[in-house]
Amino acid sequence: MTTPMDVTPPRRVAGRREWYGLAVLALPALLASLELTVTHLALPTIGRDLSASSTELLWIVDVYAFLLAGSLITMGVWGDRIGRRRMLLLGAAGYGVASVAAAYAPTVELLIVARALMGVAGSTLMPAILSLVTVMFVDARQRAVAIGVVIASVSGGTAVGPLVGGWLLERFWWGSVFLLGVPVMLVLLVVGPALLPERRAATGRVDLVSALLSLGAVLPVVYGLKRIAADGVHPTSLLAVVAGLAAAVLFVRRQRGRTDPFLDLGLFADRRLAVAAATLALGIFVLWGSNLAIAQYLQLVQGLSPLAAGMWTAPSAVGVIVGSTLAPRIARRVDPATVTATGLALAAVGYGLLTQVEVGGLAILVTGAVVVSAGLGPMMALATDMVVGAAPPQRAGAAAAISATAPQLGGAFGIALLGSLITAVYRHDMATAVPAEAGPEATTAARDNLTAALAAGDHLPAEVGERLLAAAREAFVHGFRLAAVASAVLMAGTALLVAVTLRRRAERRRQAFVSAE
Repeated sequence: MTTPMDVTPPRRVAGRREWYGLAVLALPALLASLELTVTHLALPTIGRDLSASSTELLWIVDVYAFLLAGSLITMGVWGDRIGRRRMLLLGAAGYGVASVAAAYAPTVELLIVARALMGVAGSTLMPAILSLVTVMFVDARQRAVAIGVVIASVSGGTAVGPLVGGWLLERFWWGSVFLLGVPVMLVLLVVGPALLPERRAATGRVDLVSALLSLGAVLPVVYGLKRIAADGVHPTSLLAVVAGLAAAVLFVRRQRGRTDPFLDLGLFADRRLAVAAATLALGIFVLWGSNLAIAQYLQLVQGLSPLAAGMWTAPSAVGVIVGSTLAPRIARRVDPATVTATGLALAAVGYGLLTQVEVGGLAILVTGAVVVSAGLGPMMALATDMVVGAAPPQRAGAAAAISATAPQLGGAFGIALLGSLITAVYRHDMATAVPAEAGPEATTAARDNLTAALAAGDHLPAEVGERLLAAAREAFVHGFRLAAVASAVLMAGTALLVAVTLRRRAERRRQAFVSAE
């Protein structure tokens, strides 16, 4: 006689419709990273055509990133209440309209407003995409593959962004880069209702106070960290971070005191979800920090154009694509925690290679970056799957928002802290490395940052300028290598954390299942 434990439930496998739906979802996922890449390329042209100041150019990029990161949790939770497909389609429509407004903005002020609207609309995409994937692919193996496809699509945008953006900017006006999102969103609006299921898992009224607190917790922290990365530590930046942390404390207290919380913090009681979210944050911490440093190295140390620099970074994006698509297949035979930990260890090796980067030569830089991305690709796919797979179906949107917010916060911290480390080392070295013949004005500029040193060197006699630039580039590379050391240590420690906590938990579950049999 069989018991319920003796019967293996049938696998609910996805069919052709679900895989076609995944192809549709991959389009906005690709757009998410492509959009930022092409915007960076368009900034010089925007500055010239709209007479934008350096501060205004910074806000064109930052206002999108700020509102995107700050709104992810709110949009994920609202998607659980109003319907995940509905949220995705509303966001797609809003994103398309805001993209057209940005493309044809006659002034820089209106362009910044349009970019802000794009950030809010864009925050609906990843939570809705990931939560719909959990609905469409109930089978754990298929879900892991589907999430790997989504992560690979995001990385694909990074790889093709410089090529597509460069081609458009050479042939059309700067607004053409913002129109890239319009056909993608039109396809989603037309095909999405037929291929994507609708799920409205949660009920109850939306807690607007909690929504505002979640925005107040994330937005000032991201703003403060980005300002620290750009301008160094200042009271205003620190105050923004403190204000965000205070809002986060109030948000947590409010959720714990409600019977129907806006965001169920009990999700973090699952160690698998908590460790996976932390792993995502730490992995993107080092990835975004190193990506910024690599971009600066290629343009400021090697003297490459933004387009050429983007082409040199394309191989590392391919590494993420390969790693994120292969990881689910490997995880069918090897425990996902083992695959994730191994990938993190491989990333640590990659950062070890980056500690050997010199002022001249790109071979070590590209090799190290590819090894890093190949190691972090599996982590991004499997850790995301762990987060969204650990949550109950009615909280899929909230879990998807967590898996999207964790890397955003980790990346902001990485840019700020690793960027600050590079800046601190640069300023320490340049305090005594500036040639005496440079003069006080050039000396002050060169001691601040490498960009200012390059500008100052152009106005000095050739021999003095060459010595100044050589010292400045060497100081930057010294900071780059120390940041790579810190990243290698952090990835090695994270690999150990994952191996100890998640593998131990998986082993206990396996033993419990064997005992039950």
